[in-house]
Amino acid sequence: MAFPEPYYVKTNGIDMAVYEQGPKDGVPVVLCHGFPELAYSWRHQLPALAKAGFRVIAPDQRGYGNTVGPKGPEAVPLYDMKHLTDDLAGMLDALGLEKAIFAGHDWGGIVVWQMALRHPDRVSGVIGVNTPFMPRSPIDPIEGMRAVFGEDMYIVFFQKYGEADALLDKDVARSMRFWYRKSGMTLAEFDARPASEKNLAFLKGFAADESLWPGKVLLNEEELAYYTAAFKKSGFTGGINWYRNFSRNWKDSEGLVEKVSVPSLMISAADDIVLRPSMADGMEQFVPDLEKHVIPECGHWTQAEQPEALNRLMIDWLKRRFG
Repeated sequence: MAFPEPYYVKTNGIDMAVYEQGPKDGVPVVLCHGFPELAYSWRHQLPALAKAGFRVIAPDQRGYGNTVGPKGPEAVPLYDMKHLTDDLAGMLDALGLEKAIFAGHDWGGIVVWQMALRHPDRVSGVIGVNTPFMPRSPIDPIEGMRAVFGEDMYIVFFQKYGEADALLDKDVARSMRFWYRKSGMTLAEFDARPASEKNLAFLKGFAADESLWPGKVLLNEEELAYYTAAFKKSGFTGGINWYRNFSRNWKDSEGLVEKVSVPSLMISAADDIVLRPSMADGMEQFVPDLEKHVIPECGHWTQAEQPEALNRLMIDWLKRRFG
């Protein structure tokens, strides 16, 4: 089934591109992507969930793909968690929906867990794909990452406005081939490497010859062309701006009650070196109604690496809890 064409809704000061499949009277499930992703990253999930009877809604989120976000260094605060979650609440308003189940991968996972805290009346369930619920850090998260990993760690590097953006914008197709790779090693193999090779300095590897990049290319030619066209249009700045709000989000979340009170599903990937399965340990303290699974032989890009396994877990849980 071809990936649907978008329609647009006005929400929170932006025109959001929305891609939808499934019956209009189906239980709504909103799929939220991460970096550097798009609604298209859920291309294997939309038709499967729609066939199972759900109304599946996947937006290009603020600054990505066909959803143009505010531009310039002064616009960075407009990509904070308040804006990202208000965008989704406004999207529900525009679609005439009171509530939805929210599923998110990578950054989208952070957003959907926060939706349950910031807009609890709009969320009927949460599915985290790779991304667990992460309670508020006792210290500024950027300072913590800088102390542990150093300046070259990709999230710390992203804080410098314009630098990573220009690096990735220079050759978008190459950037897509760099990010979208099947993991070249298991988590155990990664953990056995010297500490100097575990600082998550991904963009240092980006400078190397492409033949030296670890893992195998994940995208076929059609998929690579889709992502490349989208990021040539949008650039990378909007997506990287999400990272530039880690400290702001941390400050703004002080006093927020950290309790997810809806049915929740956590699906981890066994070999994701950034969002490792152990990060979901203890989630029950904050998410009491929780079911957890780990997909074996799967790296970070779960929707594309193990689509059948992911679809099966999502549909099974959705039917049991909301069917």
